[in-house]
This record gives sequence, structure tokens and C-alpha cells, in this order.
Amino acid sequence: MTRTRSVWIRADGDVGDWDARRERITAGLEAGVDWVLVDERDVAKVRELGDVNVAAFRSDADVDVIGDAESDGDEAVADAYIVGKDGEGDGTVDLPSDFSGSADLSTLRRGDNRAQGAFVRIFDEDYEAFAEAAARDAEFLVVASENWEIIPLENLIARIGDDTTLVAGATTAEEARTAFETLELGAEGVLLDTDDPDEIRKTVEVRDEADRETLDLTTATVTAIERTGSADRVCVDTGTMMDHDEGMLVGSMSRGLFFVHAETADSPYVASRPFRVNAGAVHAYVRTPDGGTKYLSELRSGDEVQVLDTDGKTREAVVGRVKIEKRPMFRVQAEVETDDGEVDRIETLIQNAETVKVATADGRKAVTDLGEGDEVLVYYEDVARHFGEAVEESIIEQ
Repeated sequence: MTRTRSVWIRADGDVGDWDARRERITAGLEAGVDWVLVDERDVAKVRELGDVNVAAFRSDADVDVIGDAESDGDEAVADAYIVGKDGEGDGTVDLPSDFSGSADLSTLRRGDNRAQGAFVRIFDEDYEAFAEAAARDAEFLVVASENWEIIPLENLIARIGDDTTLVAGATTAEEARTAFETLELGAEGVLLDTDDPDEIRKTVEVRDEADRETLDLTTATVTAIERTGSADRVCVDTGTMMDHDEGMLVGSMSRGLFFVHAETADSPYVASRPFRVNAGAVHAYVRTPDGGTKYLSELRSGDEVQVLDTDGKTREAVVGRVKIEKRPMFRVQAEVETDDGEVDRIETLIQNAETVKVATADGRKAVTDLGEGDEVLVYYEDVARHFGEAVEESIIEQ
């Protein structure tokens, strides 16, 4: 299962004056970070800069969140409040020998929603134990260290429960990558502490890579290709420029989807349209980023579809426009070998046009040049689907 990762950008008073903090926040917003972590006094300022989740350090445990909302307005209320800065979490106040006497942990345990997260700087094993204790009551656990080390992170990943979002401190995209990959599970988020816009952008790219699934594609042997009458054909125009080896998975049968290339190649007849996939007839399925499917006829501007390359590496794309026009079609039928050694038949309808290309064992090929015996790239999973969701039941598609 693909886990959702997040990038937090640190922009509290410890990183500079407001001008420096604002530049860092703006760079984060432009790159697409998920959270901004600031001091409580800056929440309203962040709200004015853009639409992003805001976490705020709460250094005064006696301040009432409800009172803040009444005095400053709803826009000044953070999405999450974090204890630990200028307290026990960052070492400003000594850790108590008995954690039951901790002010930070007491604030987390209170039932008035005073704080949802804890910040802990890992100096030694005592602080690692303190972080583990905080995780029992925190929705978010943000950990950092002076000298970035992987062992404390491994320990926390192994020990804290799924109810707590672990956010690991990082200063570079490579540190973020390691945090996301540690123990194969990785941290759910990273707290990035840098002013470098390029490093912020690279970290967001690392997040996107970590969120994407890689599909095991296989080949199916074409057993028939024949002209049919005209049908309502769907072109999916996305808000994304696709590469030469990218396309979408579409097909008449949800269990077997064909790799159809984006129109990235020029032809004597039309210019390339690398944002477009000429996907097939209105009844066909297209795979979506959540692992489900939609009918091509259901797609609307703003929907997300899954884009992938011929190695199976996926990403999401936003639909900008769907063009439905009546066009002459081919019916492509192919056979794929299942995991138990059986042979299954799959098929799809695709426009009869030399600009429409599918992926084959010999490279991309125009559907007009496709013949029996060609091996086409497909994604096959022996499951039935109900409203696009995989279900365990027998459904016959023919």
C-alpha cells in the first residue's frame, strides 16, 4: 500500500527575522509543501501568504486555544499546535526524572485540545525515550537532532503506533529521502530546515516519488485486431506534459488494461500533443492514482488520472479537458498468462489512427501497424471491480 508523505517547512523565529521567514514560507508554498511550522504569533501572517496547513509552536502551556480563536479570529488559529520549543522537548528545560511530571506531556494529555503534537530534539537515549512517551498522546511527533542520525529514527519508526504521524527533521532532500525510506516504512513526514528554494523543491519531488506506486507490467499477445464501426472516442487532455515513454492504462476489461502512449511524437499530419492520451471509447476504464478505475465517459476537468512510464513508475495528472468525438475504431484482443498458468483474454476499443500508439515488446507502435502475434504492454490483476473498486467476486466480462 502506498503511504501518503508530507513535507513541513520550518519557519519559526529561530530561523531568522520575519523577512527571512516569509521568503522561506513563500518558497515552500511555490514548491508545494504540505505544512508550515511557525511560532504562534505568525499564524495569521502565514494564512495571508497562501493556502497551506499551519502548525504553531506553543511555548506557553497556559494559553487557551479557544481564547486565541476569539481574540484573533478563525484565520489566526493553527491547524495543529506543537509543544516542546523552549521547553523540555528542545532541552531548554531539563527532562524530569519521572516523565509523569513533564509539563510538555501534561499539555498533550489534556482533553481540551490544547496541543496536538510534540517537538523533541534527540540528544541521547533519554530524549529518545521522551519522544516515544510523547507519541502515545500526540497526533504529530516532530523529531530533530544536531547531528542527523538514522538510528533514533529507526527506533521510533519501529516503536510508535500508526495513530501518530512521525515527522523527521532534515536539512537536505537526500536526508528527506533517507527518512522516507528508513526501515522500508519510513517517516510519514519531514521537517525541512533550509532557505534554499532548490532544496525545498527537490524535497517535494522526493515526497512525490515516495508517494507513487510502481506497477508490475506484463505483456499480452495480440490474437485479433479488427475494424469496427465508429464509436464515441475519448481524448484525455491533462494539465501535465508527459514524456516520450509515458501514457495511461485503459481497457474494456478492468482486470486487463492496455498501455496507451501519450501523443508525444510528431507526425506528418499533426503536431505532438504531449499533454494528451487518445484513450479509447467512452465505455473503457482508465486507472486512477488511488488504484481504482473510472469510465472514460465519467472523467471531468479537475479529476485525477494515473500516468505511468513503460517501467511501471506512476504519477498523477489533473484532467484539464475531455474531448469526446465519433471516430472509427479498432477492437484489439490479446491473451495474457495468469499467475496460475491459465490464459485469459482481454480487449479494448481504440481509435483507428496512426497517431495512436501502444507500447509493445519492440517499442511504441501505431495501432494501425499492430498485428496478431505482437506483444503489447498491459497491467493485469485478476480481480473484479464494482464502481471502480476491487472486489472479491466473480464477474464475467466478454
